[in-house]
Amino acid sequence: MSHHRHVVTALNAPAAVGPYSHAVVSNGLLFCSGQVPLDPATGKLSGDTPAAQAQRCLENLSLVATAAGATLADAVRLTIYVTDMGSFASVNEAYAEYFPADPPARVTIGVAALPLGAQVEIDAVIALPV
Repeated sequence: MSHHRHVVTALNAPAAVGPYSHAVVSNGLLFCSGQVPLDPATGKLSGDTPAAQAQRCLENLSLVATAAGATLADAVRLTIYVTDMGSFASVNEAYAEYFPADPPARVTIGVAALPLGAQVEIDAVIALPV
């Protein structure tokens, strides 16, 4: 029986901190759960600044993309959640390092709080290579 969706687990990415999958594939797209800046080796928050946390989030998303046979360069949309919109510029600088050309569509949302006290969380929708 063929399924219209399947779950992706990235064994080298931080474990989920709740009842969700790292990502789900459906119709050629990889829908990645939000990644907070957890160090995969320790399971603890990594990075003291929003920019450093954004880098760790993107690294974690990259691990999930790789587990599905894609890269962050295949991303079509990312959503960034920050607890302080004052960090927008520094998060943008960190983000730009991962997407120097042809960046995906993006939304940045200010939120009151994030899991585990993180300052940044990022999710993604990635087009899988054919």
